[in-house]
Amino acid sequence: MFPLKADLHVHSHYSDGADSVGAVMQQAAMNGVRQLSFVDHDTTASLAEAQRLAKNYGLEVIPGIEISAYDFKRDRKVHILGYGYQLPATNIHQLCDPLLERRQAHSLWQIEQIRKAGFTLDRDAIQASAYPSQTIYKQHIMRNLTDAAYTSAAYQALYRQLFKDNGVAAGDIEYVNAFDAVEAIVADGGLAVVAHPGQLDTYALIPELVKHGLGGIESNHLDHAIADQQRVEELAQRHGLIMTGGTDYHGAFGASVEVGAICSPLTLG
Repeated sequence: MFPLKADLHVHSHYSDGADSVGAVMQQAAMNGVRQLSFVDHDTTASLAEAQRLAKNYGLEVIPGIEISAYDFKRDRKVHILGYGYQLPATNIHQLCDPLLERRQAHSLWQIEQIRKAGFTLDRDAIQASAYPSQTIYKQHIMRNLTDAAYTSAAYQALYRQLFKDNGVAAGDIEYVNAFDAVEAIVADGGLAVVAHPGQLDTYALIPELVKHGLGGIESNHLDHAIADQQRVEELAQRHGLIMTGGTDYHGAFGASVEVGAICSPLTLG
């Protein structure tokens, strides 16, 4: 019997993914995935639709979320994945709803700054294109500015010009404390996992998060080299953590990868 193939890190158009839930699930099924988790940023909005469509595609859907958190001690971002939480996920929503409000306000500010710099932007069109996400992300703004592919040099140059360094729309929102993110997930009956520690260099924080209920580390990820996977495995063994993985799929809003191309070392549930 073949092992269950799981992609535990995909995004949909309920946050900063380009594709609908159904489109992601269809691709997953075609690629032999049998367990899938939508970890849309700071929201559980995609879960109901994913669970409703699961049988159509022969998939098991694991409740998921990716919380935009921060390591204030080391002054760096850290993403915390949450799996298998119990609805209504009160603690997660209490933490994340204000975060989404801050992101929306910041995105509207970014739109205004870009318009002042001489670019033509239609705020209403951007909001409509983001639907069903109620929050505008930089990807939605960029889609209103250019038809260039995310992976193209033209797209990346414009993105850096606007949003990085001294760009007119540079800057970020205040993220939540990583310890609070882990505790909220655990309080709602979920498994808290540090996402792609090699991408954000969040290894040093992991032992501290364990004391707050951290249960896992993401090992298999597009941005992880073999050295990262080895380091994750060492930390997992030392602290009794499970290892997960997935594609971090965003469709046209992210790196070119198919759902299921990178899988979790294990399944959940």
